[in-house]
Amino acid sequence: MKGLGLKIGVGFGVLAIALGIMALVWGIGVSNREIRLRNKIAEQQEVMGLNYDKMWKVLKQQAQIPDKYKSDFKEVYQTIMEGRYNDANRGQFMAWIKEHNPQYDSTMYNKLMVSIEANRTEFFMEQKKLRSFKKEHDDLVMVFPSSIIVGSRGTIDVKFITSAATKAAIETGEENDINLFK
Repeated sequence: MKGLGLKIGVGFGVLAIALGIMALVWGIGVSNREIRLRNKIAEQQEVMGLNYDKMWKVLKQQAQIPDKYKSDFKEVYQTIMEGRYNDANRGQFMAWIKEHNPQYDSTMYNKLMVSIEANRTEFFMEQKKLRSFKKEHDDLVMVFPSSIIVGSRGTIDVKFITSAATKAAIETGEENDINLFK
């Protein structure tokens, strides 16, 4: 009987050691996962900032092109018109009806609109990705049993880029300002 008790005691000891090792490995895994998420969030926050910077630089530079085109077009058009209707060409006043006049091309505005939408969508996706990473981290830190291991580390403060108008609309529950060109 003594041998059986010893075997049971050793069995429970081995089981306790095995469970302890498994708990330790699990705890290390949870801790490592939290650290990876923390790093991922920091990286995504930086990517989002870089994306925002790229977006505004692209849009500002593209918006300069129609202004430059407009001023160049005005200069060229004025030169053409002055050449047609100067003193040497008197009597040709109505000839412009039959002539092909230079046309102002609006395709740059279309490209700018597409670029604005594409860049804004890309930026939104980067913010959405950051929000997803934050939720995953918050769940890990707050939900049992992983909260036992990493709960004391706390959640991560993440900055999302938005506008004062959006914040006001969220606070009031109303958004009435829909005029694009004030």
